Amino acid sequence: MPNDDKRERTDRLIAEAIHNRQSREAGYREQALKIYPWICGRCAREFSGRNLRELTVHHRDHNHDHNPADGSNWELLCLYCHDNEHSRQRDAEAARQSGLESMINRPRPSATTQPFANLKELLKRG
Repeated sequence: MPNDDKRERTDRLIAEAIHNRQSREAGYREQALKIYPWICGRCAREFSGRNLRELTVHHRDHNHDHNPADGSNWELLCLYCHDNEHSRQRDAEAARQSGLESMINRPRPSATTQPFANLKELLKRG
């Protein structure tokens, strides 16, 4: 019987957390859809009423509780771009934790060739 009580309490807490998240999301999502055009901020895919559910609100600072009324922490992204953004964030965090960040962010050598150096001459001949 104690396990049933514990499971019931856990199920209730999970259901409440899901409900709270959905309520919070509904609020800022509706606001963002009123403020911004229904276009993905990365791939520029346009959305309409039919496929609008595929357009998500991304929090620029990754804090879902930071929802200023002017929408300055939001951008609308399609499902694919939103997943990509979070994958990039996870990859960057993994690099930081593994000590690879310095290798990733180190300056790259500049190009030593000039492929278009003769372009003006070539165009004159052609």
